[in-house]
Amino acid sequence: MSFSLSPDEIRTAEKHVSDILSLAMEHSASVPALVVFDSRSELARTLTAVYRRCLPVAQFIDFDQGTTRTIFAAFDTMPPSGLVVLIQSDSFRLDEFRIRVELFKRLLKVIEHPHLGRMKDEEVLYYIESLAYDPAYYRGTGRALKDRLDRAHLCVVDSGGAELVFDSPFEASKLNIGDYTGMNNVGGQFPIGEVFTEAQNLEAVNGRVRLFAFGDTSFAVNKPEKPVTLEVTRGRVSRVTDTTEALEQVLANIRSDEGEVWVRELGFGLNPAFTQDRIVRDIGTYERMCGIHLSLGAKHGLYKKPEFKNRTTKHHVDVFAVTETVTLDDQVVYKNGAWQV
Repeated sequence: MSFSLSPDEIRTAEKHVSDILSLAMEHSASVPALVVFDSRSELARTLTAVYRRCLPVAQFIDFDQGTTRTIFAAFDTMPPSGLVVLIQSDSFRLDEFRIRVELFKRLLKVIEHPHLGRMKDEEVLYYIESLAYDPAYYRGTGRALKDRLDRAHLCVVDSGGAELVFDSPFEASKLNIGDYTGMNNVGGQFPIGEVFTEAQNLEAVNGRVRLFAFGDTSFAVNKPEKPVTLEVTRGRVSRVTDTTEALEQVLANIRSDEGEVWVRELGFGLNPAFTQDRIVRDIGTYERMCGIHLSLGAKHGLYKKPEFKNRTTKHHVDVFAVTETVTLDDQVVYKNGAWQV
């Protein structure tokens, strides 16, 4: 039996999308908009209907009914600062083109909703809730965290009986808060809500961290029956307690390709719709969950380190920490399930 939203939930979704369009994307009804969609999943069909209400004069193209030529012809009609929305049950492919990169090259605004087919049943409701855009919260909290991270020399993640210590200044943190002021590209993947960085000195990361979920080899969120504990020594995973077969496969793949398992990204997720108990299956969506996520593996394209070469770094696996508190220098910035800035 398919899962569908109630009329009130549809109206809520319409409000959230309208706010994204006006507040985050600053899209004007006088500027052309193009929506490329598919109908392979309930959530994709729902979002397409919502965007039809919010963008009544936009052009809509069914990806499965078009061709590379017809879709690129539609892109060619869009002026700079026009809006393109991609509603995808999986991820659209057009020959060798990476669609979002191609659209940004054309100076177009982009809203991308990928992997919608992975969200089922109540996850659809969580996803709709995650689209709510509160500029005061995202921009205020996001910028405050960036300011503290960029000045910090120490971060401690307490995951309940285990502490992971980042005894290092941090790389300049990046924001995903729906504010594109001064940026070359406007838009990206939705939902939003993240501030992320990594230690300047990766070997200054030591201690233990308890994980309640991780990305598995199918790019899905895997939540074991009880948290897994990673021991980290000089920035590398040195021991795993209470492990699972799925996690061991992830670690084995990383070791096979890279020799050892580095801990790189330190992510501060902001989206309150996703928590330790409110999970969606798609790892790229759930990455915004309110709390701490880390990455395992040597790959991180936004931060260059001399010890890593692009051709030898293959893995970036998101893992999610049980988070009791987060402390930057001497200030607690996270407790009781929320950011305190």
